[in-house]
Amino acid sequence: MTQPSSAEPGALGRPARRASKRQSAPWFTAPWRDRAGRVSPFKIAVLAGCILPALYMTAQWSTGTFTGRPLNQAMLMTGVWAVWFLLLSLAVSPARSIFGLGKLIQVRRMLGLAAAAYTLAHLVFYVLMEGANLPFVVSEIINRFYLTIGFIAVLGFVALAVTSTDASIRRLGGRWKWLHRLVYPIAVLSLWHFFLTQKIDVTLAVLPTGLFLWLMLWRGLPPVIERQLVSLFLLALAAGAATIAVEYAWYALATFVPASRVLDANWHFGPRGPRPSFWVTLDGLAVFLAALVWRWLPGHDKIGVALTR
Repeated sequence: MTQPSSAEPGALGRPARRASKRQSAPWFTAPWRDRAGRVSPFKIAVLAGCILPALYMTAQWSTGTFTGRPLNQAMLMTGVWAVWFLLLSLAVSPARSIFGLGKLIQVRRMLGLAAAAYTLAHLVFYVLMEGANLPFVVSEIINRFYLTIGFIAVLGFVALAVTSTDASIRRLGGRWKWLHRLVYPIAVLSLWHFFLTQKIDVTLAVLPTGLFLWLMLWRGLPPVIERQLVSLFLLALAAGAATIAVEYAWYALATFVPASRVLDANWHFGPRGPRPSFWVTLDGLAVFLAALVWRWLPGHDKIGVALTR
């Protein structure tokens, strides 16, 4: 996402090698096919994963298992899934580098478009929740800061989605890479919006923020050490510490909750379980252990190719 790649482009990722001028890519390629036009079981599985939350919400809606305010519930759930698909799209680069799974680039565009789709659904459900009163919605977006930054993030998602095609990459050239670097401030705005919508208890927003910090810290590593096991181990600890810092700062600056109590809760499990920093650190250590085991496997390069075929 930060530099051109020779593989397939992603909606929120890096561009592919520029195609020959004599060959024009088709306007539409089925998302379950690879660059050669073959059916890809891997892409089918990822596509199913992208659709599954929407199917789950539809089933809940149709069976009446949503809360008493189904539009509000659908709005919240689509917003949460938009954040998680955004993080998954950002996780493609680390996974490719750490595990050598080069063909993961095939699904980054799909994950980015899924994030954009759930973001737009989030906005649509908000409009419907307000009775489709567009003048009122516009005034709310202008006058309420958390809606303003959320709407800016929506516009950013739309810009990245509509320029995610091969034709846009060829047309924009080097400017495409700079445009799609907007994914990082868009992610920050999305998480900020998430925090502001959570009122006092921001636990649900802290966890994806901590994982985003891991992804950004990894991108800040020099290329010569980004795959080293010791780097991944220290990165897990650093991301956990950064998560604690963000959570403490939020409660200290934006709420009346004693931030020292929240800070203290990170060092022991309370009645509600561990704090988000624990899960962020655990996820980082899981990446470290997975990389360790992966490199012990004989023929792991061939296994990686088979998994993403």
